Amino acid sequence: MAHAKSWTLKKHFEGSPTHSNFELKTVELPSLKNGEVLLEALFLTVDPYMRVAAKRLKEGDMMMGQQVARVVESKNSAFPAGTVVVAFSGWTTHSISDGKDLEKLPAEWPDTLPVSLALGTVGMTGLTAYFGLLDICGVKGGETVMVNAAAGAVGSVVGQIAKLKGCKVVGAAGSDEKFAYLKKLGYDVAFNYKTVESLEETLKKASPDGYDCYFDNVGGEFSNIVIPQMKKFGRIAIWGAISTYNSTCPPPPGPPPENIIYQQLRMEGFIVTRWQGEVRQKALKDLLKWVIEGKIQYHEYIIEGFENMPATFMGMLKGDNLGKTIVKV
Repeated sequence: MAHAKSWTLKKHFEGSPTHSNFELKTVELPSLKNGEVLLEALFLTVDPYMRVAAKRLKEGDMMMGQQVARVVESKNSAFPAGTVVVAFSGWTTHSISDGKDLEKLPAEWPDTLPVSLALGTVGMTGLTAYFGLLDICGVKGGETVMVNAAAGAVGSVVGQIAKLKGCKVVGAAGSDEKFAYLKKLGYDVAFNYKTVESLEETLKKASPDGYDCYFDNVGGEFSNIVIPQMKKFGRIAIWGAISTYNSTCPPPPGPPPENIIYQQLRMEGFIVTRWQGEVRQKALKDLLKWVIEGKIQYHEYIIEGFENMPATFMGMLKGDNLGKTIVKV
């Protein structure tokens, strides 16, 4: 019999999450039925969306999320023991799956590449950057792209894909270490938004003619300053609004309607699960190829120990991470 340790939502969040919001439980899993596999988590992800998605959980439910796991017992010929998969099993060390929602790593995945990247640059966050930039924004060479949270899991990939497509890229981050990372990645203009005297003037100086595409990971007051600087027919991809997730105050006023109207902007929110099937597989192959070729660099912020899931999640929401936040079991 396998035992699974799982982190559950003990109490719904009010403001910033605390340790008291979580409870660690251990359960005994049943024996496998035909067609099922037993998974053991290797790496788990924590992501900003979990702060919002947890509102839909009942108190006592397990926290949601992806993991890279190994099949340790199998009654499913498609997933023999030893197979490494990506699974949406939640914050748990062990789980049982019928195999329908499991995804194997691409066949061309090299042994030299960490499998944890399937949760980040060659996984959900990489896909978010890929489709948000190429489909929602539809960037073309020669355009100017603005990215906030630009050293984060999504933002860092957005900037690099934009550079691959021949764009000028302006990125904002929240520390001097992250600013240095943006320069390493080849951003044309990078700045620490916490230390500039005026965000408005910094953005104007970075691109006096304005911005064609704004990839928004932050929302709130930051976006209210960027949007008036968009060019005509500018496109805005809204992936996240992490600056507002823990706030207990009313949200700041929205962007001035006259800017949206007279600049004829397109603003679109999106969830990465919109893209499935062949287009998703093509995107994963593109991302993997770019990583293997060194055209996209990656940085993982890895914390060891399943017991550290809540603390790692809370730290990610505060911006402790550089790159993709991962917990190694």
